[in-house]
Formats: sequence, structure tokens, C-alpha cells
Amino acid sequence: MTKEKARKIEKMAQAHGFEDFRWIRPRSIITGYWVRAKCHFGCPSYGKKACCPPELPSFSECQKIFDEYQSGLLFHFAVRFRKPEMRFSWGRKINKRMIDLEKEAFLSGFYKAFMFPASPCRICDQCKKSKQECVNPSEARPTLEGFCVDVYATARKAGYPIQVVRGYEEEMNRFGLLLIE
Repeated sequence: MTKEKARKIEKMAQAHGFEDFRWIRPRSIITGYWVRAKCHFGCPSYGKKACCPPELPSFSECQKIFDEYQSGLLFHFAVRFRKPEMRFSWGRKINKRMIDLEKEAFLSGFYKAFMFPASPCRICDQCKKSKQECVNPSEARPTLEGFCVDVYATARKAGYPIQVVRGYEEEMNRFGLLLIE
């Protein structure tokens, strides 16, 4: 990507209120099948949401998608919630802004633009179980974890802080990614 195109994307991101981001090479993203196993055996949404496994591509297909891109903008959000349920409204708002950025990038000629938002899809109050039933397929997107990304290792590799939090009173570091060409 040329410096001119990169600057154009950065200005778009800033116009959407995103200030903390870094360019990364998508091929450098660290994936692991263990991440998908954590979804399968540790997440109550597994098999219940259209943007969650098993509705997502296989581990090897996820890796192939990252290999098709030369550039990615990794977004960082340091957030703390007074009440745990506040994360749902935050996620809905941040995801909407991120999807709006993807759409703007696409309409500006970056036809391969694809966003992985910083929070699980929360467009609808009641998510459908399959992609075929999804009411908002043009806006619904999976998380990085759903695509087998080791977010901890990838964020650290990009120079960002991230730790396991033990409670909602602690600051969380959330990440999203715009794949772009």
C-alpha cells in the first residue's frame, strides 16, 4: 500500500473517532487452533450466533484469508466498565462505527476492505443461530477470536499491552482489525 493510500485510510479511521491503531501485515497475525477450541469449549455463544463458530470458516480457511492481504489496521481500545452489562452497549456502538469505516473504505475504492470488530456482533437484540437466518448479513462480522486469532500474541507483537483481566473493574484491552488493500 502506498503512503498516500495509507494516509487516506488513517484519516477515515480518525474521522470515525479511532485514534489508537497500528499498521500490521496480516500474514504476521498469530493464529492457533486452540483459540477455536476455547470458543467451542469455553464460550456460551458457541453454536448459538450467526457470527460465531461453527458458522465460521475452518481454521485453515481463516489463515488463508489473512494470507490474501498485505495490509491491516489493528485498532486498540482500552476500556473499563462501571457495570458489566455496559459492555453490551459499548460493543454495539463501537462495532457500528467500525462497520461504517469498512463501508466507507469500500466505497472509496478499497474493494477488499473487511472489518473484524472489537466486540462480538450485537446488532440485534436476539441473534439468529445461523448465517442463513441473519437479519443484518451486510453488517454482521465475526471477532478476531472467531477467526482463530491469538489476540494476546498478535497485540503484543504489534507493541500493545494486553493482560488477562480478573474482573470488570479492571481495564480491558480490546482489538479490532480492518483488512485493507
